[in-house]
Amino acid sequence: MNDKLRKRTSTYQEPQKVKRLGQYPFFRPIESEQGTEVTIDGHQVLMFGSNSYLGLTNHPKVMEASAAAIKKYGTGCAGSRFLNGTLDLHVELENRLAKFLNKEAVLVYTTGFQVNLGVIPCLTTKEDTIILDEFDHASIIEGSRLSFARKLKFRHNDMDALEKKLQMCDDSQLKLIVVDGVFSMEGDIANLPEIVRLANKYGATIMTDCAHAIGVLGKNGAGTSSHFGLDNEVDLIGGTFSKSLASIGGFVASDADTINYLKHHSRALIFSASMPASTVASVLAVLDLLESDDSLIAKLWENTHHAHRLFRDYGIDIGKTETPIIPIYVRNFMKTFELTTELFKAGLFVNPVIPPAVGPEDTMIRFSLMASHSKEQIDIAVEKIYNTMKKLGIETLQDKNMAAH
Repeated sequence: MNDKLRKRTSTYQEPQKVKRLGQYPFFRPIESEQGTEVTIDGHQVLMFGSNSYLGLTNHPKVMEASAAAIKKYGTGCAGSRFLNGTLDLHVELENRLAKFLNKEAVLVYTTGFQVNLGVIPCLTTKEDTIILDEFDHASIIEGSRLSFARKLKFRHNDMDALEKKLQMCDDSQLKLIVVDGVFSMEGDIANLPEIVRLANKYGATIMTDCAHAIGVLGKNGAGTSSHFGLDNEVDLIGGTFSKSLASIGGFVASDADTINYLKHHSRALIFSASMPASTVASVLAVLDLLESDDSLIAKLWENTHHAHRLFRDYGIDIGKTETPIIPIYVRNFMKTFELTTELFKAGLFVNPVIPPAVGPEDTMIRFSLMASHSKEQIDIAVEKIYNTMKKLGIETLQDKNMAAH
């Protein structure tokens, strides 16, 4: 190996330091399905770290559809959508999603990450400006980096800050505002009505990444645009199948001309193998469930409101979350690891969030809900979190208020 590369990689010792302390919380092998309880190292733990918001990854109809697709089409497509990798199932899914999202057309990618890598740089040039929320998902940031366009960031969900960035742009430029529909760590919803108002005022284009909004917000779970009744005001809707839609893959929805352009210019699409039939069939089965029964989304929101109340009753800092994504702010790097480890020992799987995903002052535990969680499981989890925080000396909002007085 080249000495320069070896030096660069061998000097990176941060994970090893945390492992030596017995606090390393990543790459934990799960030995079971992604349910409300999972098996790790032979032990059952409550799962509050999954993005399967509707709990459908083990739904019989979804698994049956996936298995039937493998039997008919095999395990892979052996090529890109552009060449030999388009199945009739891909076309069926794109047509179903276009109707579901109230858009003219949809293009399916192999992952949600690839959507942002494939769309943002494809539609922008060096003459344009991309305007980003500072808390946008990493895939949006990486997609923007691939573009030659100028990049501007505004303070998170701050519409005055967004307007100031728009005022910095030339009227002749394409101005592309890209935001998460639901922010993946903080759990709050993009202020889409105001973003639309400002986009109309300054002639900007809007793209929302609804990865964490699909299946959660809007009619039948159609996302943030649907939630606000702004389907026709948002130019591009991106998303993934790896959360509520119980599979893997991604999509972008827009007008027919834009989708046609992307089909013939988006390198992340043209030079990547396509989604296998089994994953496409899984998504189609989930859409069948969403369009025929709204009880799962109702149960998810019942769980969400219940958990929000509990956390706030305990005085735990959960920020401005509005959704099943609940940040539990620790605001200390090592304490975040310690809390994760102690909760795992107590039978609770949660995810630590540290830099670069958030700033050093915003380290947190990311607690996420599924429709399939019982209220009893939520009660147990919140109580364990509170007791473990007290044990580790992590201050709650009540503690901070008492200290201030």
